[in-house]
Amino acid sequence: MSELQELKRQALNLSVSDRLLLLKAITDSLNEELRPRPDLKSAIEGWRGIAKTDNPPPTDAEVEAMLEERLVEKYLK
Repeated sequence: MSELQELKRQALNLSVSDRLLLLKAITDSLNEELRPRPDLKSAIEGWRGIAKTDNPPPTDAEVEAMLEERLVEKYLK
């Protein structure tokens, strides 16, 4: 009997809850292999790069005006 067939046989002998746990463990491992997560530090550095501009941050008054403009666009147009 092949190793895969033996694993299937053993899996079918497990309780439903144990088979569900096994299924979750397999899908989690596949997810990690197929979609590896980037290193957190490099992700943060990338985010910083995206947000970085040569302009100073907007003032509170400018932010308030932008929010008001957005609300007008959203609800009155």
